[in-house]
Amino acid sequence: MLSSWGPVMASSHTVLMRLVASAYSIAQKAGAIVRRVIAEGDLGIVEKTSATDLQTKADRLVQMSICSSLARKFPKLTIIGEEDLPPEDVDQELIEDGQWEEILKQPCPSQYSSIKEEDLVVWVDPLDGTKEYTEGLLDNVTVLIGIAYEGKAIAGVINQPYYNYQAGPDAVLGRTIWGVLGLGAFGFQLKEVPAGKHIITTTRSHNNKLVSDCVTAMNPDDVLRVGGAGNKILQLIEGKASAYVFASPGCKKWDTCAPEVILHAVGGKLTDIHGNALQYNKEVKHMNSAGVLATLRNYDYYASRVPESVKNALVP
Repeated sequence: MLSSWGPVMASSHTVLMRLVASAYSIAQKAGAIVRRVIAEGDLGIVEKTSATDLQTKADRLVQMSICSSLARKFPKLTIIGEEDLPPEDVDQELIEDGQWEEILKQPCPSQYSSIKEEDLVVWVDPLDGTKEYTEGLLDNVTVLIGIAYEGKAIAGVINQPYYNYQAGPDAVLGRTIWGVLGLGAFGFQLKEVPAGKHIITTTRSHNNKLVSDCVTAMNPDDVLRVGGAGNKILQLIEGKASAYVFASPGCKKWDTCAPEVILHAVGGKLTDIHGNALQYNKEVKHMNSAGVLATLRNYDYYASRVPESVKNALVP
C-alpha cells in the first residue's frame, strides 16, 4: 500500500522551500567552482563594457552551473542571469542535484505555500565583485541567487566562497547564508553598529561626484569602500556598517535581489535613493537606475539626508 510513500513525502514540501533548498546546494557548488578557478591559476578575464566591468572564467562556469542546475529541476522557472552566454551543453560536473535538507525541515510562510513554479523569477549573479576577485580582494566576492514573486524579492541565498580566508591555512573556507521573508535569515550572527555611529559602505570601483555628495551628506563617522552589493549587505547585518549608499545607476537587479531578502528578513530596509521599493518581475529593466539605499536600522535618518540634487539626477 505504501509504495508511493517517497513521492508523497517529496510533494509535501512547497515549491518555494524546495527551490530554496536546491539553491542552497547549488550556491555551495558555485562557491567551490569560484575557489577552483583561482586555484587553477587562469582567471580567463574578459572586459565587457569597460575596464571596471569584467567577466572571468568563474563568472561563466558558475552561471552555467546555477542556471542549468535550477532549470533541470524547475523547468518552469524564469531565470535571469547576469552573463550573456551562448546556449551550450553544460558539462555534467557543473550540475548540482542536491538540496539542503535543513531548509526542508522549516515551515513555508503561509502566504507563499501555494506558489507555483511558473510564478517565480530567479535573479542570478554568479560572481558579485568580479573586479575585486581579479585583484585578490577575495572576501568581497559573493554568489547571489534571489527569488522573486509578484515583483517582490521573497527568498535568497548568498554564498561567500572566501569567508574566513584570512584565518590561516587550516581554516574552513566559505559560508552560505539564506533567508525567506516571514521565516528569517540564517547562516550568520546578526550584529549592529554601536548606537549613534554612522558608518557608510559604498562602492569601491564606481565612485563619482553624485556618490560622494550623497555619502558626505550622511555626515559619516567612517566610510568603507568595498566591492560587491552582496558583500555590502553582509556588512550591514554583521555590524560593520550602518548604511549602504550608492547614488548611481551602476547596480542591477541580480545584485540586489538576494541581499535585499536577507536584509528584510532581519528587519532592515533596501530601496532606491528615492525610497521606492525595487521591482523584480521578469519584464522589469535590469538596471537599478535610481541607485540603492539600505540600512539595518534607522533607515529614515539616512533617507532624510539624501540631497535633492542627487534625487533629481537619478530617475527611477
